[in-house]
Amino acid sequence: MAAASVPLNIGNTAFMLICASLVMLMTPGLAFFYGGLVGRKNVLTIMIQSFMSLGWTTVLWFAFGYSMCFGPSWHGIVGNPMYYAFLHGITLHTMFTGNDAGIPLVVHVAYQMMFAIITPALITGAFANRVTFKAYFLFLTGWLVFVYFPFVHMIWSPDGLFAKWGVLDFAGGIVVHASAGFAALASVFFVGRRYVVENKPHNVPLIALGTGLLWFGWYGFNAGSELRVDAVTASAFLNSAIAASFAAITWLLVEWVRGRQPKFVGLLTGAVAGLATITPAAGYVAPSTAVVLGIIAGVVCYYAVAMKNRLGWDDALDVWGVHGVGGFLGIVLLGIFASRAWNPNGADGLLLGGASFFVKQLVAVSVCSAWAFAFTYGVLGLIARVTRTKVQREAEERGLDIELHGEEAYPLGF
Repeated sequence: MAAASVPLNIGNTAFMLICASLVMLMTPGLAFFYGGLVGRKNVLTIMIQSFMSLGWTTVLWFAFGYSMCFGPSWHGIVGNPMYYAFLHGITLHTMFTGNDAGIPLVVHVAYQMMFAIITPALITGAFANRVTFKAYFLFLTGWLVFVYFPFVHMIWSPDGLFAKWGVLDFAGGIVVHASAGFAALASVFFVGRRYVVENKPHNVPLIALGTGLLWFGWYGFNAGSELRVDAVTASAFLNSAIAASFAAITWLLVEWVRGRQPKFVGLLTGAVAGLATITPAAGYVAPSTAVVLGIIAGVVCYYAVAMKNRLGWDDALDVWGVHGVGGFLGIVLLGIFASRAWNPNGADGLLLGGASFFVKQLVAVSVCSAWAFAFTYGVLGLIARVTRTKVQREAEERGLDIELHGEEAYPLGF
């Protein structure tokens, strides 16, 4: 991948730098989104977990993460962690040769780093208000090394196991959303329920701000995954907007019918569900298909959250129902609706005769989701042997902002 045979394309390079910036903005957006959803005494605790990933994931990415994702393959499962360690061998003139986009390799390093940052941050919403910071720090490290980095290699590296098999994931239905969502579910089962359950958002405008930043950044997430500017880039952009909007309206309407009131938080949550669902399919389907995916996402993710509530799973911020189910659903629907007419480098789905492609998509997302769930549960068990994982009841009652960090989002009198 590191060769200087491709000439620099200034337009593609500038575009990808903008997209990397947009994806970076999604992590603070997630912090605001989650921060508004939790109670007043736990705002900073949930937000610092996102910003911690912004810092620590970058350190790991520079040290060996990029190399594990895109270095020479070990049996199609993971890259050689030493090949690009500390960006060894990458110079000013080293070009990315995964396609003929003409972007420097450092641009690809930066863009993919932003994906690595936000993915584990998504999981934090599931165990909000009850996990110690030390346990989260250890979890963040282990999960990146044993789940995220191998998944990236298997699906997005040309030598990856699933990539060579023909599995498609345009921008992270498996790599980002299904993996984070099913890891979130495992963390809920391991850590257990909160002692102090607060399911009422403390600041809806903060949620709206976070959703706006996420939605805006998602265009860099999805359109940028083409790694160049062409017609597929434009269709991925439009598909993202369409799916998010249809999912938002669908969620609002379903909740309105069931609860007799249109809910702003429901509209916002539906938009995120639609974005998660279109993510793997954005560059492989028609805009009319994005409408279908958005409507299905709004209905299915809404009822997934309702089922979670009925079963008593304490996924505090609905990470599994929105991201896990949305990502899984997007991969399966891609297997049904994919069309080479909208991306010659893609595949034809089940409706166009691609039965084998559909099966591959279903197998890949099932295997990866199961591994993310199993590893998460296992690694939390190991962490619990080293340090306390769940905070004590007194800490929850007092609020984790003061208890863990000695800070307050809203000091008395302000």
